[in-house]
Amino acid sequence: MELINEALKSELEKLGLGEVEDVRYNLDKAALVMLAVLDGEGILSDSGALIVNTSPFTGRSPNDKYLIDNGDPDLWYASGTESLTEKQFDNLQEKLLRKMNTQRLYIRDVFAGADPEHSARVRVITDLAWQNLAASNMFIPCESDQPHIDPDFTLLVSSQFAADPAADGLRSPAMVILNFDAKKVLIGSTRYAGEIKKSVFTFMNYLLPKKGILPLHCSANKGQDGKVALFFGLSGTGKTTLSSDPERALIGDDEHGWSDNGMFNFEGGCYAKTIRINPKYEPLVWSAINRFGCLIENVPVNEKHHPDFDSNIVTENTRASYPLEFISNYEPSGMGGHPSHIFFLTADAFGVMPPLAKLSNAQAMYYFLSGYTSKLAGTERGLGDKPQATFSTCFGAPFLPLKPTVYAELLSERLTKHGTKVWLLNTGWSGGAFGIGKRIDLPLTRAMISAVLSGELDDVETHTHPIFQVEIPNEVPGVPQKVLNPEQSWSDLEAYKQEAAELAQKFANNFEKYRDSVSEEVANAGPCV
Repeated sequence: MELINEALKSELEKLGLGEVEDVRYNLDKAALVMLAVLDGEGILSDSGALIVNTSPFTGRSPNDKYLIDNGDPDLWYASGTESLTEKQFDNLQEKLLRKMNTQRLYIRDVFAGADPEHSARVRVITDLAWQNLAASNMFIPCESDQPHIDPDFTLLVSSQFAADPAADGLRSPAMVILNFDAKKVLIGSTRYAGEIKKSVFTFMNYLLPKKGILPLHCSANKGQDGKVALFFGLSGTGKTTLSSDPERALIGDDEHGWSDNGMFNFEGGCYAKTIRINPKYEPLVWSAINRFGCLIENVPVNEKHHPDFDSNIVTENTRASYPLEFISNYEPSGMGGHPSHIFFLTADAFGVMPPLAKLSNAQAMYYFLSGYTSKLAGTERGLGDKPQATFSTCFGAPFLPLKPTVYAELLSERLTKHGTKVWLLNTGWSGGAFGIGKRIDLPLTRAMISAVLSGELDDVETHTHPIFQVEIPNEVPGVPQKVLNPEQSWSDLEAYKQEAAELAQKFANNFEKYRDSVSEEVANAGPCV
């Protein structure tokens, strides 16, 4: 057994992995890439990035996610997530360990949480070198050569393990199972690296609220003045793109905590969507994904190993994992102060929501709990070819293991305490629904964000949208009126009103489940029906 020291050997024996004959611990990127190529796990692109194919799992598999019921009264099961018993978990863990004891294993000890006061010690054990590279890119490195002793949680990942749905009580051979009391995650069959990333996020979403810290599915950056901005949104709405601003330091692109000290990144890297990436509009991300050490998922290459980032032949959900240091203007501490501005990103497939609107605190709670956007094709298995309107609580329902009001109440407290301003930002369609209108140009979205962050909109007059009730700025430098006011971009005003009214009704229907758990002011802060 290739082991660093007796401490690691003891840790593996405690896990039930004492029979493993080949263990690679905290290998550097070069070694992981070399082993991945030698073992046929992937190929190198012409720029040196490692490219892998995760088929048939090219996105998260939400219907294969399970939580162990530990009796916590605040435990919550997002749509698609189901409960399992301790007995089922023990049986599956035994089977998984039996398989992993026969495999070469790659172990990576990392941290989740850049604030030393609130970081978690994480151990990721995989049977694929490139999955370990993903963990190396995505999380905060452990500088010590000594292993974590009794880490805060451990991920056991075997791409070769397939459950028996009938015998094990699962919905398919794939599984992502979280046991908060046992401090473990079991992942089988799927090779998609997003399952590792989001399992760590889900664990943090369980642990931190118990300490009064708010975990958030958002990106964050800060200006030269030190003021922090947050960008909420589901995959594909622009968190990574919009937070990667050459004029601002990137704190992180996806997952953060808000403590009494301010904001802190959970991760040490980015997991960016690459489909149709444009180096003109996304130069920082483009530079990061075209270099050695980057991991690229499901992007085809030509005979010269040049990636075709425009191709969705494998999936629309092509991805690249790279460390934050690959972004030239990243914030090394992974920390920032309390946010001055928050943007709720939504990719509205119906083309009826305004591209920019200011929210009151009550509206912020309403839209936070609603989490409206469009799921973009390929982000999850079985989604189909067209975007679908969806409501994902707190802009990240699949990753919330506690009741949504736990997170909403923590956010409300912080908005009030720190005077943070909240904006609704539509990065979706204008001039009509998907298939008729066009997606709002990225330079226009950036112009709106810049106007907010520079203070240009502090004293600008606004008008209230008659259906969504949000305050729309009367003018934003560089942004045409027909873009600011979505009804002006439609050729048929009556068609616009009908589409907007139908979306408003969907908001109301979705919010019924929260109406009894929020104040009357919040309950009435949504669109008019």
